[in-house]
Amino acid sequence: MTLDDTHTTRHEQQEKQDHEKELQSEQRYVARLHAQLDSERAAAKARYDAALGDSGHSPMERDVEVRAQARAIARLDVADAGLCFGRLDAASGERSYIGRIGLLDEANDYESLLLDWRAPAARPFYVATAANPEGMRRRRQFHTRGREIVDFTDESLGHPSDDDTGDSALLAAVTAPRGDGMRDIVATIQAEQDEIIRLDHPGVLVIEGGPGTGKTVVALHRVAYLLYTQRERMERHGVLVVGPNPEFLQHIGRVLPSLGETDVVFTTTGDLVPGLHVTAEDAPDVARLKGSSTILDVLAAAIADRQQQPQDPIMIELADVTVRIDAGTAEWAIDEARASGLPHNEARAVFADIVTWVLTERAIARIGRGWLDRSDKQAWEDMRSDLSVELEEHERFTTALDELWPIMTPEELLAQLYTSEARLRAAGADSALWRADGHAWTVSDVPLLDELVDLLGRTGPVDDSAERELAAEADYAAGVLDVLVNREDHMDDEDHLFAQDMLYGSDLAGRFAERDTRDLAERAAADREWTYRHVVVDEAQELSEMDWRVLMRRCPGRSFTIVGDLAQRRSAAGATSWGEMLEPYVPGRWMYRSLTVNYRTPAEIMEVAASVLAEFAPGVAPPESVRASGSAPWARLVNGDESGLAVEEFVRDEALMEGTSVVIGPPDVPGAVLPSETKGLEFDAVLVVEPERILAEGPRGAAELYVALTRATQRLGVLHRAPLPEILSGLTDRTPLTR
Repeated sequence: MTLDDTHTTRHEQQEKQDHEKELQSEQRYVARLHAQLDSERAAAKARYDAALGDSGHSPMERDVEVRAQARAIARLDVADAGLCFGRLDAASGERSYIGRIGLLDEANDYESLLLDWRAPAARPFYVATAANPEGMRRRRQFHTRGREIVDFTDESLGHPSDDDTGDSALLAAVTAPRGDGMRDIVATIQAEQDEIIRLDHPGVLVIEGGPGTGKTVVALHRVAYLLYTQRERMERHGVLVVGPNPEFLQHIGRVLPSLGETDVVFTTTGDLVPGLHVTAEDAPDVARLKGSSTILDVLAAAIADRQQQPQDPIMIELADVTVRIDAGTAEWAIDEARASGLPHNEARAVFADIVTWVLTERAIARIGRGWLDRSDKQAWEDMRSDLSVELEEHERFTTALDELWPIMTPEELLAQLYTSEARLRAAGADSALWRADGHAWTVSDVPLLDELVDLLGRTGPVDDSAERELAAEADYAAGVLDVLVNREDHMDDEDHLFAQDMLYGSDLAGRFAERDTRDLAERAAADREWTYRHVVVDEAQELSEMDWRVLMRRCPGRSFTIVGDLAQRRSAAGATSWGEMLEPYVPGRWMYRSLTVNYRTPAEIMEVAASVLAEFAPGVAPPESVRASGSAPWARLVNGDESGLAVEEFVRDEALMEGTSVVIGPPDVPGAVLPSETKGLEFDAVLVVEPERILAEGPRGAAELYVALTRATQRLGVLHRAPLPEILSGLTDRTPLTR
């Protein structure tokens, strides 16, 4: 060994010792952070327990405090994993630790121990570069396991060197085996992502990006950022996240809770009407008809068609006279009811009032002929009152009103429309909307039913006096109970209870039964009229014009984060232009941002997928992959018998590997899922079966194949029974299956 070799070895040993000392120092600091976290969690738990047993405040005040402390505990619980993931060293020498939440040292003038990743002071951790250091000289990223720091990497800022390893954390994250759900990227947010997350825009933000660009997780982190910066405005109404299917929602469902945010409702467009169950699927042409805003004319005409004049006069036999509802009377009543501007069901009262007035006028004139003069207003009105009561209780009159102006639910109206060719013609609807089972609801029916809730209105009486009386009684009972609780706590010998203070057990039971103990997300999901402060829409290119009407009703403030990729649209009713879809609702109030870097799909796979993209969207540039996997995607020609064996081989081999895998193919391939069912999902390994059929079948087959090919983060295989499509020529040919 030469002197140079000895010097090098000593230098390496010294560097290793210095690194180990620094690692131990960082571990001690992070242990201090966890101790502070544990202390705050214990304090929150104590406040929670105290609120549960608090008798000095009203039940409502106790509920508010209990829920607030429960949320605080939940946020502290989720922060435990990866509490601190980095450090910033400023050029001035100041150090800042970055983590999931902010922690303060109460014993030391509330000194900042840990910066919340969303705080403005934490922004350089994500955007500082060697060329633009943002006043920083070093970024340190921790690699943790539980509460232990296993290693760290440093990146010099302002003075780049060949030893910098600043991308190692990102590469480790994107190459790591996939688990059961999407993970947050709070430790590895990139500069272009951070800009979008922190964007100060009060209206609609559209984030477009190809596969693997992280647009979904960026949108979710933006929600966490908005809840952090605008918590008071947003927390009481919550956030709605709309995704393409339940599998996707399950995949992303951990991200926001992992960031400490739970006041979020996750749903699909098919679940936007509470209690409705989607059981069928529309053909593409039918989905397009239902998704177009022109269907509004059909709905209005379908309602108008149920507001009828009798073909023959309807005779109503009263005690002293027989009256009739003729076409002229009904026409006048219909005109007045429509002119009221009320929804159909609520306008029935106007229709009934007009018909009742006409019938009582005619009856009075006949009954009082020769002895009752209109100048005797009191007698005339007394007789009208008696006759009105008789009509109201008359079965034939009620039946006539139901025939001429029926009270309908949205489901009744739409089901009867779909199953009647005559009603479809009367409403000016396309005959393609006819179906045998009117109640076999599809996703495309949901926005129509939601629209009809407003067009039809309430099915019950508009008079809410009974509801107001019950509310008043509940308020009175609450006040009395609070007085009783207070007296029991402070009663002395001279205190006594008055008779009017007493409440029966049924009163108390009723009062507490009326208290809603569900959390915000549960209450919001069950309430069709709930409005949200912010809405996230993923795979937004699939939403129709009618879908957007539903969502705009759910968010009157028009605060949206919209995520999508027009190139991946498969729905015939979906968006072809963001502007055309949004301008009617938020003219000039929407902003567009794009993500261009692919963090998921390795370059080898993206090269194959890019050929498919060029086939159906030649003007769209594919996102640029940040890495190569070293594993070439392959194709294998199989016959009918071999196909099943090849799928079994893939499943068997992948079971031995770490991570997740999926088989994607046409509907009749055993064990395969459809491309549309994997949108937004990611897997370590993907096997695409019979791509030639995916291309040939279904709407926008090339877009479907593009989705299927870009789900893989590591390995991609293709099985084909027909000749391999030309656009997949970049695949490596694999030897035939060995039996």
